Amino acid sequence: MKELIEMIVKPLVDFPEDVFVNVTEDDSRITYLLSVNKTDMGKVIGKQGRVAKAIRTVVYAAGSSQQKKIFLEIGE
Repeated sequence: MKELIEMIVKPLVDFPEDVFVNVTEDDSRITYLLSVNKTDMGKVIGKQGRVAKAIRTVVYAAGSSQQKKIFLEIGE
């Protein structure tokens, strides 16, 4: 899943080397924290959050086979 997020985000940004995904796993949920360069934040979020919503939709669909709930957070 981490590779999927990176594969989606890296072509969108100007600084692909600054894209990092940290994974936190609990008993009932998996949280992916996506970090990008400060100048690329707008590109990842998109107008009215449309790009971020699309990324979340793909990640949630890909993780639907897992028994845990998946969350994707976007930060610097």
